[in-house]
Amino acid sequence: MSAETGELETILGHAFTDRSLLGQAVTHRSAACVVDSRGYQRLEFLGDHVLGAIVATMVFHDHMNATEGELSRRYAKLVANQTLGDIALELGIDRFVVVGPHERKGGMRRNVSILADVIEALIGALFLDAGYAAAESFVHRCWKTRLRLESGGARDDKTRLQEWALRQGLALPGYRLLDMTGPDHAPLITVEVHIEGFAGVRASGRTRRAAEQLAARTFLMDVPR
Repeated sequence: MSAETGELETILGHAFTDRSLLGQAVTHRSAACVVDSRGYQRLEFLGDHVLGAIVATMVFHDHMNATEGELSRRYAKLVANQTLGDIALELGIDRFVVVGPHERKGGMRRNVSILADVIEALIGALFLDAGYAAAESFVHRCWKTRLRLESGGARDDKTRLQEWALRQGLALPGYRLLDMTGPDHAPLITVEVHIEGFAGVRASGRTRRAAEQLAARTFLMDVPR
């Protein structure tokens, strides 16, 4: 994993003293025996708690007048599996995930739950190799845009579409995965957004989140607001 290790270090923004931590952090249990690794479960456990502390602190300082309930809702969204999986895909971490032969054929390297586990394991690896500050730097860099959106500084297109639907007295929008083509390192994902009473709108993107945002934006361009 020599060349890949260097690329992964660049993504994480840290040169590891103990590079074996990286190999362990990206190895699913289905391949642990093959690559002589324990897999990422222990690092995931650690990273989950480190990530939680960092995100909780970010939310706390960014919403000084929020109630405990409001803080909890914002925190839950920022550490949800979907958020972690989206960030992993945006960073291209799926390319480094090591899974067994059967799981590879099934496309498990891009499974949201596995990607969420891996990014937590990588945060755990950062913490063990270089301490809290290294993990905090990575999380701040990768979560800051989502924190800004959650803070109301800017509303993304999915949020705008949701608000429009509520104003019309309609059910919330639904998103359906239609297709995923191309190689693992550069897929093209196609989704469709649908709201009852309206034709579905399709869009494609590098990640599912990007495709859903574009579909929502396209939908909004054709309806009164």
